[in-house]
Amino acid sequence: MLALAADHVVQDNAAFVAACREGLTAASAGRIVTFGVKPERPATEYGYISPGEAISGEVHAVARFVEKPDAVKAADYVNSGYLWNSGNFMFPAAVLLDEYRRVDAASVQAVSDAVANAGRDLGFVTLEPQAFGSAKAISIDYAVMEKTSRAAVVPVSCGWSDVGSWHAVWELSEKDAQGNAAHGTAVFEDSRNCNVTTDQALVALEGVDDLVVVATADAVLVSRQKDANGLKRLVTKLKTVAPKVTEEHLKVHRPWGSYQSVDNGARHQVKRIVVKPGGRLSLQKHHHRAEHWIVVRGAARVTVNETVKTVHENESIYIPMGAVHRMENPGKIMLELIEVQTGSYLGEDDIIRIEDDYQRS
Repeated sequence: MLALAADHVVQDNAAFVAACREGLTAASAGRIVTFGVKPERPATEYGYISPGEAISGEVHAVARFVEKPDAVKAADYVNSGYLWNSGNFMFPAAVLLDEYRRVDAASVQAVSDAVANAGRDLGFVTLEPQAFGSAKAISIDYAVMEKTSRAAVVPVSCGWSDVGSWHAVWELSEKDAQGNAAHGTAVFEDSRNCNVTTDQALVALEGVDDLVVVATADAVLVSRQKDANGLKRLVTKLKTVAPKVTEEHLKVHRPWGSYQSVDNGARHQVKRIVVKPGGRLSLQKHHHRAEHWIVVRGAARVTVNETVKTVHENESIYIPMGAVHRMENPGKIMLELIEVQTGSYLGEDDIIRIEDDYQRS
């Protein structure tokens, strides 16, 4: 198995593939192989690996793992030939399970039970929560790699980053002559080394240096470029002051597709709804709201009480309060529509499901 972190960046794919091939021989012989990145600087945000004796080709046994160092130790590690610990692994599944079982058999059993009793939701496997919750919450480095005699490391130089901070995003981004990077629409005046990410709103910066600005529909972040610890403190405070923004996304996924609120008031709410080909919502009704659906892409088959009709692009249909209704996508492309809700109560719990393909009724 090759276990890779989904949020890491590799800029030189060929070099990384070559490192995987280099490690394959050792992994096939029963080693748990990790990838040690050749340091580009004495970084304090990564753990380090000290390579030991050679095993085969470029692969070495691991002499020791060390935690994230201070600046002085980081410089010493780089001068001593240590490698950044990328946290990516290659191993025979049976070997990893055997080594994990040797050091923490209870956690291996808990995870095995969670897999054996897993369910499915939105196309994803959902591990049985009680069993999985009884496993120790500990990284594989601490649990296995620091304790096994089978650890090996492949040195690699592939333009790697774990994208662990907004500063890392800035480092990987294209910049103007003053070092400013923008994802989305941004204007910089007398500003240097700033990093802007915006979904829609224009962001304009004047007379500032080394700032991160992230503007989304539900929140705006302004932070110092390199203060990763400050951002962690901010998130901790947000969980107390505004927990919703740390727990919920504006786009809500459902088995049939997704919806996103784009405007709301005391007696109205506007949503953008997307229904997958072949998907359909539950047969339902509402006690406190009426709805108006405008199709902007595709075609919707709509049930309202005893009537079933097809609503095409640029057409609309009204759903009276209390009417039994359903929407489905009979086509081969995504169905997109705008829903306008009006009424005295617009909460998601004002849904009486009569029939449902996903057993929610």
